[in-house]
Amino acid sequence: MDFAFYQKLTQDSLAGVELSDEICLRILTDPKLYLLSLVHSAFIVRKTHWGMGVQIHILNNAQNGNCSEDCSYCSQSKTSNADIHEYPLKPDNEIIAEAQRAYEAGAHRYCMVFAGRGPSWQRTEHLARLVREIKSRYPIEVCVSAGLLDESKARLLAEAGLDRLNHNLNTSRENYAKICSTHTYDDRLRTLNSAKAAGLQLCSGLIAGMGEKPESLIEIAKTLRSLDAKSIPVNFLLPFEGNVVRYPDGLSPQYCLRILALFRLLNPKAEVRATAGREFHMRSLEVMCLYVVNSIFLDGYLNSRGSMRRKTYQMLLDAGFEIESEYPLEDLLEKAEESETPQESASAEGNGCSARIKTAAELRPARVG
Repeated sequence: MDFAFYQKLTQDSLAGVELSDEICLRILTDPKLYLLSLVHSAFIVRKTHWGMGVQIHILNNAQNGNCSEDCSYCSQSKTSNADIHEYPLKPDNEIIAEAQRAYEAGAHRYCMVFAGRGPSWQRTEHLARLVREIKSRYPIEVCVSAGLLDESKARLLAEAGLDRLNHNLNTSRENYAKICSTHTYDDRLRTLNSAKAAGLQLCSGLIAGMGEKPESLIEIAKTLRSLDAKSIPVNFLLPFEGNVVRYPDGLSPQYCLRILALFRLLNPKAEVRATAGREFHMRSLEVMCLYVVNSIFLDGYLNSRGSMRRKTYQMLLDAGFEIESEYPLEDLLEKAEESETPQESASAEGNGCSARIKTAAELRPARVG
């Protein structure tokens, strides 16, 4: 084993040296690399900057479906026939109640997602009021994903106290036209640059498994490095029945770990997050992602169900990680064990053969009436 190679990966990453395309390609494709050694290299970088802490995020679909865009991977797209629960914008009290639930579940950050091309000025003002209200009530960071934004709208949200704006690049410039025609890669870049100019931290990532080449993954990782993205969600395509792009390409558990290691080594100080598809694609290797990333979602994703809270808390505890929360992990686990029924746990685990769509109750857990 060439220990010097893995040591240099770690040393260069910690020193801020951008890895060459050749080295990055080896990380993704070289069958002679030892996976555990690669993960260890990434772990040293992760531990140096983040210790053993894990940030928990909880996502709220503040509205769902009826989107004008044709993003072919998305179950909310106008081209998707996925059997999701569609609804307009939730009332403010419901959105705020879900912020409270997120805080009490140990979340470090509450993420509000709004379907559509982008918000009007009136909608942006509404979002700003929501951000102010949530921040005034709970000591939790807030991230918003609202589509395309210009600098004036981004600045309004920044002035309201928004911590981060999420807008994923999703794939490389070369691959973008293959997955969406209603907006462009440059539209997304402009939104990120507008948010950055407004003083917002950037949350931007990708969806792996959409037919991209390894070189495309390298391009995305290096673009996010150049943008100084503070948060990088790494999604793995889920096979939702009804989506145009449905079948993930080449996402073995080992390849998923290689992708996560690449993004960690190229973005050493970023909050790298294992997001949608974590449970589905990594299967028995899921816990290993924690040694590379320092952030995960709890309670699932946009329209896909994830593991039950109990299982996620137990995985974190068993592996010796801590969460950034006022609530001890042991207490959260005990609470989850008391509240989850065996029937719920069995339903959440499913049969592993398809992506599981969230129920209406899971999408709107704080619905009043």
